[in-house]
This record gives sequence, structure tokens and C-alpha cells, in this order.
Amino acid sequence: MALPPPSGFQLAVAHYRQGQLALAARECQAALKRDPRNVNGLQLLAMIQFRQGEAADSVATFDRLLKLAPASADALMHRGLALLQLQRPDEALASLDKALKLRPDYAAALNNRSTILLDLARLPEALDSVDRALALEPKSVSALCNRGAILRGLERYDEALASFDKALELEPNSREALNLKGRLLYFLKHHDAALETFHKLLRIEPTRPLLRGLIFELKLGACDWSDYDASVADLTARIERGEPVEHPLNAAWYSPSAAVVQRCTEIYAARSWPLPARPLPPPAHAPGERIRLAYFSPDFREHPISYVFAGLIARHDRSAFEVSAISFGPSDGSALRAHLEKTFDKFHDVRTLGDRAVAELMRREKIDIVVDLAGFTASNRGRVLALRPAPLAVNFQGFGTGAPFLDYLISDRACVPAGHERFYREKIVRMPDSWVMTDNSEKIAEQTPSRASQGLPEQGFVFCSFNGANKISPAMFACWMRLLRAVEGGVLWLRYDNDAACANLRREAEKTGISGERLAFARRMSLPEHLARHRLADLFLDSYPFGAHTTASHALWAGLPVLTLRGESFVSRVGGSLLGALGMPELITDSLPDYEALALQLARDPARLATLRAKLARQRTTAPLFDSGRFTRHIESAYKTMIERQRAGQPPASFDVASESHPPETPPMPMA
Repeated sequence: MALPPPSGFQLAVAHYRQGQLALAARECQAALKRDPRNVNGLQLLAMIQFRQGEAADSVATFDRLLKLAPASADALMHRGLALLQLQRPDEALASLDKALKLRPDYAAALNNRSTILLDLARLPEALDSVDRALALEPKSVSALCNRGAILRGLERYDEALASFDKALELEPNSREALNLKGRLLYFLKHHDAALETFHKLLRIEPTRPLLRGLIFELKLGACDWSDYDASVADLTARIERGEPVEHPLNAAWYSPSAAVVQRCTEIYAARSWPLPARPLPPPAHAPGERIRLAYFSPDFREHPISYVFAGLIARHDRSAFEVSAISFGPSDGSALRAHLEKTFDKFHDVRTLGDRAVAELMRREKIDIVVDLAGFTASNRGRVLALRPAPLAVNFQGFGTGAPFLDYLISDRACVPAGHERFYREKIVRMPDSWVMTDNSEKIAEQTPSRASQGLPEQGFVFCSFNGANKISPAMFACWMRLLRAVEGGVLWLRYDNDAACANLRREAEKTGISGERLAFARRMSLPEHLARHRLADLFLDSYPFGAHTTASHALWAGLPVLTLRGESFVSRVGGSLLGALGMPELITDSLPDYEALALQLARDPARLATLRAKLARQRTTAPLFDSGRFTRHIESAYKTMIERQRAGQPPASFDVASESHPPETPPMPMA
């Protein structure tokens, strides 16, 4: 006798197990039309929808199921995961808590609850939840990975590594454990171990998003240039094909092409900051007498961003602006953090809030303009901005994001010249001088350290470049070595990043016939002392294609001439922006041969270099670059123009900020 044909639900299950989700969904929906109260069928459909990325539909189906079976802990737990996918962590947590009330020993729910608590930065609670899960299922690789991630957040790094290693003992090819372990090893500067871990992950999962770029990032951070050209060619080709292989800032380290960097930003933004499935309604608050600004950053602490922006926050005209901080990074307890908390009119610490809660807070505060200071940095929270928490959103990182929810990019004519608008999704606001905020109240220590204390010879020309190691390209380093060969007794003074970078750079120098001892490395010290030690150098050599930003500004403020090479990409043009606003365009070059020739001329002509230093000393007090008051007036004019357009019902549009005539604000510190 022939077996009866399988039912619709049985077919759906079979398709689901084979990964044929579309067929499974069709069969399941057809079966549910015949039997709409079938709880197992509803559960299956909700799971199919979740795996298809249709989280909102999945939640709705789980809600139908829970009306029929309100005591289903499994449905409540999976409903919580769908809510988390919708960036609704508070609701997700509530759903999981209901599941655990029904089944206190539900290990999977405890583990997933820890994931949500980690996302909300409630780390002690997250650790307690995952430990309870592991007490029930001690061999859960997922829970061990979660525990390691939580311990990393608690800065218990050795325990975190032990947790990842235990997960890998149980499942040697666990992709999540390898990824988390590799990232922690990278953070801890264990270069070789991190590379080994990531290469193993690449063999297991060659299409993992961002992994190839992460491996190259790790190598560049250690100045390991083996297979450099082949890696650049491969990553560039993959970016041009639309593959999510690279972080935009990393692509800018090696690609001189503005089009390649733009393509990378668009791929990254679409993947990392999807538009919300449940958007907030358009903001409708009435305009107030003052424009309400919110600066949005994880770096309100001892950080270059805060060094740069503290002066602007203090100078804002409070009769026209109310200035708030939306801080989503850690507090380091520093004097700078305390100063910022007092300087802002309102300081909101939102580390423990989910994305939607942060956006709703800005709505309650009736923010008119949210100014993003994070951009593509590691701690960004672009998903908050995707919720449109304010009528206008401004990118103040200079680097275009490719995101549709950022209206304006603060820039200038040097960084985004006519014709370059095509490389940006945001509308361009061109400041009249430089878009880079500088602070003429930054203190420079009076005492200059000895050369010996910095590992420098008592005599000889000192070329310096305090950019990060990842910005040093092989072509530029080869140029610097040619300069050392031509300048007898000269040395190259670089920033210390890690032991591997120092060893590799010295090895690269030796390959060119230059003794590795002619490279010196500057260790970290306080900003006033760091600025003071610039007096020991003769010429700052900018990197390419990713040039110095704040680093170049600090060198110029300290009185050290900066030589830059200007290219097509935004990050290669910032040095030119700074020098243009300083009135010293003679230090801007447009080709590597010109850059090298000018560096050599200055090293061989002490009188010409002395003339440049004297000009820098004058321009420092009279040129626009270090006139913080002038910059503040210009950026406030930009904000007012944005708001005027928005309140008149006009869409964002590019515009140039008019230059104001005003006596220069004299820097309080005399030139040393």
C-alpha cells in the first residue's frame, strides 16, 4: 500500500531543514490557511521569517502564536531575538524575562538574555545571566563566547581569552570564538597570535564580511608589508565588485582613489546601518528661541576629539545655542571629562541605553541638530542616527559616510574642491578657512626634553612623523629612507605604536641600507609635554595617502613646519587644508618627487628652513587656522543656515560659509 503524501506542515519542515526558506514559507502559509490555529505551524512560520530577515513579520507571527499558547517559553524566547534584530532591546529583554519566569532553567534564554544585556552595556547583569546558562549547559560554545565578550567589556582580558579557548577546545572551528579571540588578541597587540587566529577563520569562512580587510589592517598596524601590493589589488577589486570586505577608514590607509573609498563607505553603511524597520515619526517640535545642538560622541574623555572640540563647546554663543552632549563612551575619570561635563549645558551619558531609547531621549530634548563626532570609528552608533532623532544630522568627521540619514558634511574648499561633491552622499558645507577645529588654548609645556631622553642623537637633522603606524605606506617609507641616505647624520622620529611595528620598520630600513638605529620612536606622554618635544624636530613629514589631521595641527601649533603630499582622496588633503588656512601653501606638494625634493632642499638649507619657522611663528598668531573664535563664528553661521533652510521647508543643499571679518583671537601661549 502506498504511503500517504506528506502534509503541508511536513513539507515545510523538510524544506526548512534543507535551508529552502522560501519554499518552506510558502508551504507553511498554505497549511496555516487550512489550519490557522496550529501552534507548531505558527512557530515554524515565525522561525522561517526570522531566518529570512523579516523580523517584524516574525514578531507578529509569534504574537499570534502567544494568543493561542501564552505559556510557550520557547516562543517568548525567539520573539525576543526577533525584537533584538529590530533594535528593540528593552522589549526583547522583557520577552526573554517572561520566558524565564515560565522556565527558570531555560539555558538558551539565559544565554540570549546575556547578549541583550551586553548590548545594553549592563555587564555585571550580563555576566550573571551567562554564568547561570553555563551552570546548566557547561559545554555551550555560544555561552562561552558570550562570556568572553562580556569579560572583555569588563577589562578582564585573561579570563576572556580563557573563555574563548575553552569554546575552541569544544569546537575547534567555531567561527564566533575565532573571531572574538582574534579581535581581543589584536586589541592586546598580540600581533602574531591574532594573525594566526584570523587566518584560520579565513580558511573556514573565506566570505566572512570584513575579515580580509581586518587581516590587512592588522598587518598594516604592525608595518608588516609582506604581499602589500597583492593585498591592495585584491581588496580594491573586491570593493569595486561590491563585496563587504573592508572598513572604509582602513581602505583610505592604502587607496589613493576617492571613488574606491566612496564605494567602500556605501557598502559598509548599507550593511552596518540599515534603515530601521520601525522608524520614529518625523520630529515635530516647535522651534525654540535658541538652536538646540547635540554633539554625539563616544570620546568625551582624554581623546584627540575632546582636545579639539573642548574649546568650541566652551565658545558657543549661549544666547543663540543650547549645547548638549550625548555621550555613549566610557568615562575615564579624567580632568578633561570633568571639564566637559561642566562645559556642556546638558551632559547625557547614554551608554546603557539602546539605540531607540537614545533617539527618543534626543526627541524629548527637542534637539534641532545632532552633530556626529564618531563617523566610522570603532565605537560609532550610526543606528541611532538612522532613527532620525533630530530634524538635521551633521557629519563633523570630514570623512563621508555614504549614509542617507546624514544631511551635511562639514568640510572646506581644500578637502572637497569643486567637482569632488560626487564622492559624498551628504551635502557639503564648505568652511571659509579649514574645516578642522583647532584650539588655541592648548598648553605647551615650558620645558623642552633633552634629545637623549627621547632616544635622539645630540646632533643631526630630525625628520619626524607622529602619525600612527598604519598610515605609513611602503612607498612613503622608501622616500623617507632615501632622505636619510641623502642627509648624513639625519634620523627619522616616529610614534611608538607597538613592538612589532618598530621591529618591522627597522628591518625595512636595513633592507634599503639604512641602519635601523637611525629610527627613533616617541613613547606616549601628556599632551603639553608631547607638544613641547616637537621643538626637538626640524621637519614634520606627512604620510600618504592617509595624512595627518590632529597630528599635523599639533605639530603646527608647536611651531614645527609640516610638509604634505596632496592627493585625490579626502584624507590626503587635510594637511593642505591646514597649511592653506595657515597661509603656508609653499609646504603643499602634489607629487611624490616634488615632496621628496622639497624635503631634501629644506634639510640642506638651514636658512630657508629657519625662514619657514619664523613665518610659522608669525602666522600662528595672525592666520585663521588657530583663530578659534573665528572658527566658532563660522560653524555657528553654518548651523544657522542649515536651520533656516529646514524651517523654511527647504531640503538640505550644499553651501559655502561666508568669511567674517573680525580681529584675530590672539593665542594665549607665546611661541617657544
